[in-house]
Amino acid sequence: MIPFFLGNPRFSDPDLAHLQRESGDEAAWQAAFARHGVQAADRVKGEFAVAFCPSPGVFYLAVDRFARQTLCYRILGSHTALEASPRADHWIGTTPITIDPQALYDYFHFHVIPSPRTLYEGVKRLPASHYALLDNGKLTVEPYWKPHFQERLSPGFSIDKEEFLALLKVSVATQLDDSVPTGCYLSGGTDSSTLTGIATTLLGKGVPTYSIGFDAKDYDEMAFARIAARHFGTDHHEYYVTPDDLIAAIPNVAAQFDQPFGNSSALPGYYCARLAAQDGIQRMVAGDGGDELFGGNTRYAKQKVFHFYRHIPAALRQGLLEPSLPLQRSLPILKKLASYIEQARTPMPRRVTSHGLLESIGPATIFPAACLSLFDQEEPFALEHAVWHAQGEDTHFINQMLAYDWRFTLAENDLPKVRETSRLAHIHAVYPMLDERLVDFSLKLPADQKVNGFKLRWFFKEALRDLLPDTIISKKKHGFGLPFGIWLLQHAALRNFVQKNLQNLPERRLIRREFIEDLWQNKLASHPGYYGEMIWLLLMLEQWFQAKQPDFILDV
Repeated sequence: MIPFFLGNPRFSDPDLAHLQRESGDEAAWQAAFARHGVQAADRVKGEFAVAFCPSPGVFYLAVDRFARQTLCYRILGSHTALEASPRADHWIGTTPITIDPQALYDYFHFHVIPSPRTLYEGVKRLPASHYALLDNGKLTVEPYWKPHFQERLSPGFSIDKEEFLALLKVSVATQLDDSVPTGCYLSGGTDSSTLTGIATTLLGKGVPTYSIGFDAKDYDEMAFARIAARHFGTDHHEYYVTPDDLIAAIPNVAAQFDQPFGNSSALPGYYCARLAAQDGIQRMVAGDGGDELFGGNTRYAKQKVFHFYRHIPAALRQGLLEPSLPLQRSLPILKKLASYIEQARTPMPRRVTSHGLLESIGPATIFPAACLSLFDQEEPFALEHAVWHAQGEDTHFINQMLAYDWRFTLAENDLPKVRETSRLAHIHAVYPMLDERLVDFSLKLPADQKVNGFKLRWFFKEALRDLLPDTIISKKKHGFGLPFGIWLLQHAALRNFVQKNLQNLPERRLIRREFIEDLWQNKLASHPGYYGEMIWLLLMLEQWFQAKQPDFILDV
């Protein structure tokens, strides 16, 4: 195995930090393993992916807490050696490699292919905060770090606020370097506005900021970005993405990822990074992580309502409410109660994920019967269940949702999106919200200060009232949503481009031709946002195949 040391690690042990400065990352990592063994990675902060041999015949791999740098591996035929790469597609064209049908099913469930699986048989991706050790032919893959939520008795809001703001400044300052031109993604949301404001306090007015808009009703949030830019006096830049931009960029964006990736906000993210790169920016400050650390996603409040059902006495639930469900469904006045009970009695996380596109439309509607026989439809739920229950039953429900999202929302989805689209634009993205000091602060913050009643990010917003405009604090969460389905109905060139691509998927024996025809003829016009997302998943899958595996046909 060729060793490699990626990222910008910071060693906790002072003597290892000194060794890193004097002799480089490899020497520091070797010394860290000699001292701490497989827990070496737990003594390292920042973003990193490492693969090296601490002794003959022993292989050690690790990635950071959120897999900001990624690492894929496979055991060679002898089971005594291991090969590693930052990318799952590293092995294409260099050795016989087979596509894993289950990974294709996982793609439609998660809209990405989450670790430890990759698209390829025998190739695994190391999950966030995990290490792998191959020693004498035995492979061990375990977490070296797990979030432990230890809610403390607050010393008082003003003291917590002071600590929080100080940590924010340190986390942003750590990412600023006078020798590297740096800008900020600015969506106008709470996180990007906060980091822009902190950067302004550190650097002064004129921090470069970059925003993306869409000429589509209910999708454009440029007004909020402008409010933040004016408030902080930034050097603000804007770009409005068009349907023609999608046609131009989709092939390159799809090919940038090492396996199919279905998050549609990757396209506006790429154009935002490209806009910055045209100005000579080399590093972009991204706001990812704030929602997941401090309770900002709307589903946290929604699921809190359903979680209340568990506190109703079991005798009442099982003796009256649940047996009367058929009656409730038949009476219009009680239908909402029946819907609430049916959802609330479904355990987490299945309560959230069993209503995704794949499950709502139905696998048998999407895939040919021969293709379906290759899939284990319960496997995605099993992975989610394992991650959900890794926290233990004594963890507060809100914190359990946060930790779950650290894996699936951040490490598997949002961070790869930002990382790869910025790399495509030749920019390095950094994530101050994921600084270990801020993460550790969030672990001890009481859950009711994250979601207070049904108020999202209560502590975060209250602590930042002196920094952010009230309009930004009170705005609803939105993000870089792409009006793809609407544009398909309005823009002939985009529609023709997509239709031509989707026609290839039945030829690959993966998707039913009747399903694709129904999408175009009936479904899309009835609900452009909903079915546009499914068309996007299909399009990005086909575009990835064209770039990486053009001759792929599913072996059924």
